[in-house]
Amino acid sequence: MNDADALREELARLKAEHRALDGEIAELTGTPVSDQLRIQRLKRRKLLLKDEIAQLETQLVPDIIA
Repeated sequence: MNDADALREELARLKAEHRALDGEIAELTGTPVSDQLRIQRLKRRKLLLKDEIAQLETQLVPDIIA
């Protein structure tokens, strides 16, 4: 497995975790008595994942010199 394959696997894992957090946040938000602190932490984790995903996507796209 080369570096690009490893990056793609990590990217897929992060995207799956990001989607899972979406579902968990939606589920918690829909309950009458929601745990706001937990929701806040999940949202923070989701933002960190988004940043990591963006970094990996940047690494996978080759630099194009114009």
